[in-house]
Amino acid sequence: METGRDTFPFPYQPYNIQEQFMQALYIALDQGKVGIFESPTGTGKSLSLICGALSWLTDFEEKRKQESAALLHEGEAALSTFTAPSSTSSSSAEPDWITDFVQKKADRDLVSKLKDEELKRKKREERIEMIRNNVQLKYAMKRKSCEDEEAIKLLQLSKEEQTEPQGDQEDEELIIAEYESDDESKTRTRFSATEEDNDDDLVEEHVMKIYYCSRTHSQLAQFVHEVQKSPFSKDISLVTLGSRQNLCINDEVRRLGSSQRINDRCVEMQKNKHEKQNEDGVKRKRGPAKAVCPYNKPSALQQMRDDVLGKVHDIEQMMKLGRETHSCPYYATRLSVPPAQLVVLPYQMLLHEATRKAAGVQLKGQVVIIDEAHNLSDTLSCIHSAELTGAQLCRAHSQLTQYSDRYKSRLKAKNVMYIKQILFVVEGLVRVLGGKVGQNPQTQTTQTGTEMLTINSFLFKAQIDNINLFKLPRYFEKSLISRKLGGFVEKYAGSGVSLHIQSGSNKENRRTEGLNRYLQTLQSNQNTAPVSAADEQGSEAEKVLSASPMMQVEGFFMALTNRNTDGRVVVQRQGTVSESSVKFLLLNPAVHFAQVLKQCRAVIIAGGTMQPVSDFKQELLFSAGVGEERITEFSCGHVIPPENILPLVLCSGPSGQELDFTFQSRDTPRMMDETGRILSNICNVVPGGVVCFFPSYEYSRRIVSHWEASGALSRLANKKKIFQEPKKANQVEQVLSEFSRCIQRCAADPGGLTGALLFSVVGGKMSEGINFSDDLGRCVVMVGMPYPNIKSPELQEKMSYLDKHLPHNGGKSPGQALIENQCMKAVNQSIGRAIRHRGDYSCIVLCDRRYARPATLSKLPKWIKDRTSTHTTFGPAFAALRKFFLEKKQKQV
Repeated sequence: METGRDTFPFPYQPYNIQEQFMQALYIALDQGKVGIFESPTGTGKSLSLICGALSWLTDFEEKRKQESAALLHEGEAALSTFTAPSSTSSSSAEPDWITDFVQKKADRDLVSKLKDEELKRKKREERIEMIRNNVQLKYAMKRKSCEDEEAIKLLQLSKEEQTEPQGDQEDEELIIAEYESDDESKTRTRFSATEEDNDDDLVEEHVMKIYYCSRTHSQLAQFVHEVQKSPFSKDISLVTLGSRQNLCINDEVRRLGSSQRINDRCVEMQKNKHEKQNEDGVKRKRGPAKAVCPYNKPSALQQMRDDVLGKVHDIEQMMKLGRETHSCPYYATRLSVPPAQLVVLPYQMLLHEATRKAAGVQLKGQVVIIDEAHNLSDTLSCIHSAELTGAQLCRAHSQLTQYSDRYKSRLKAKNVMYIKQILFVVEGLVRVLGGKVGQNPQTQTTQTGTEMLTINSFLFKAQIDNINLFKLPRYFEKSLISRKLGGFVEKYAGSGVSLHIQSGSNKENRRTEGLNRYLQTLQSNQNTAPVSAADEQGSEAEKVLSASPMMQVEGFFMALTNRNTDGRVVVQRQGTVSESSVKFLLLNPAVHFAQVLKQCRAVIIAGGTMQPVSDFKQELLFSAGVGEERITEFSCGHVIPPENILPLVLCSGPSGQELDFTFQSRDTPRMMDETGRILSNICNVVPGGVVCFFPSYEYSRRIVSHWEASGALSRLANKKKIFQEPKKANQVEQVLSEFSRCIQRCAADPGGLTGALLFSVVGGKMSEGINFSDDLGRCVVMVGMPYPNIKSPELQEKMSYLDKHLPHNGGKSPGQALIENQCMKAVNQSIGRAIRHRGDYSCIVLCDRRYARPATLSKLPKWIKDRTSTHTTFGPAFAALRKFFLEKKQKQV
């Protein structure tokens, strides 16, 4: 069995647990394992992942180079010692000279292949080395040339925009592109690949690489910054992938707002670019000039790709680089994927097969690291689920019908056939909701209720079981009908809800309307007056209504191609067809994750709190066909001293009231009053910030309202200033800033308030990704246990599926284990907000007698569980709490 490294390159002296982490990671990668790695936040998990994984990659490449050289030497030696064959035949079936000839040819082919691979590798290394050596010089030259050329380019662009007409011929050329058969498509693809492949083979070849993915772009940026601080920053080729919405630098396109509009416009510009290249040297007969993105020139993209590979950049730095070099970061990063050694990308881009292919991500034989993976199962289910409202279905049917009517004389029979099939399926979906196409969905009433169906039952109920749903997604993909219909709506619908077909004799009016809409856009952009919340919501609603819903229809059709046992269709009727919906719910995320596990050499699933991992292994790994022998687990403690954390389980409050926050008793006045008394006592002895987590927004609202009426809230406000988690995401930063400033002011002026108290919600905006380090979170209070809504039809169906397909362990069904694990995962994420570094200290108070159960305690992170004390009465717990902070205060003095 392979052993790991003795030492790892690291920017400073690593902790023991970091060395153990890197050692375990190295072995897992070397043996091609599926690893579940847990390392608490504040223990340097990102740096451990970087240094451990890149050390293995460096050793792997060196080992492969040595093996290739040894094989080449053996092959050459075999050829040099080859003796002339004898003409006499032996007793075997083949004469000796034929056998020797075949062997010599095989040796010669092997040597030739090894020489070619060695030559390619050397050229690739020389190219990357040249890029790294000259990257600073290139930056200086580019800045100087860009300063001279920027004004000329912008002037040319403004002239192009001013002279660009908006005629109907351009629209119809874009929209009436015929659907090709598979054979035609393959022929065209081969021709295009041959025609456009102007680069050498070295750049297009995928080298051995590591794909690192996380949930948000901010987490990816933080990881890239850690790479920049690591010893590998000057030797690694790294590229960060993102969506067009995050990487586009074309202001005209970025102003479109939604990701769907940005994608459509970008694809349209690329099509115009290829058409323009094909027409070079040929006089254009008719029609206006088409908009081409000025940032997508091949020479500029090649230059930016070299710069991306030569130095580690995050997304913000790539955006700046793109503007400096006048090249598109979106397409430059995709050109950089094959030769890159470390590719950083969001969850969705790696876990969704179609998105993965579009980004040029190839997983075969590569390494994948999935960070912040505590909700990986839910993430997979969300990515592969789909939902459609009745309003979207009716609009899609109306728009596609009018599109077909407008161009029916120009569409080929195959296009017409598929369009009719799509319309037929959409009609069936509307019928299931109790409506009828062609009528206003807002006025059509339907019987309220929820229905859960298997895929096959749903197809029979909608009377669409005779349609081949596997061919329709292929038609969507090949014909790009969703994007064409989106362009059709943009051109002929204006910004209204309904789509009106105008006669051919009224072309001038359409051009005038388009100009008026453009002028209105300019006027709205120049308007600096503040926008009210109602206007903002109206604007968002208008964007949704004006966009083509066919993209959502396409996603739902794709979801219906899952196996009958892997998902359910939820039909929700809400009184009117417009408000009703059909939703595909994926019950078996392992079916999609299995593709990643099968293709990759090794997969590492990492997080700060991965407990409990039992459902993780059962639902994602075992169900995907991964054997126990391929799975390895690693979990380490925290770097903080044991005396820097005080986890307490409270079974009763100051007045002796038992803490039972079950759904039946948590709303009682005595339970709410007792919770207020607990917080009041905590605020008396805890300095700085206290963060209190409630199980839901609704319960937070109810208990705060009760405290306002009883006077408990004003008593709390006399000790600490009170903040509440906002419901809008764009207000989170403001609340956190005010929370932090208040604590700093109180620390500077101890005569007034002792700090601040923040009311937050488990699973809310402040329960993940927010650091309450040092004085911001000296105590975290968990009120109750945040169990999911057991009455949810989706959750009940998920539990039923797990009970049927997974084994029962420990006397509990998999469905029961699911809701307990979801609850404790949410708790672990919330209480992990406080301890963020080695010198930090905090207290964790779990207010509910149910936390004292051994099965529940076992689901806490080990470094917290081992230090947790359970108190049946409040007195001893409060004494331990006061002693904890007195000792910290004395040490500071």
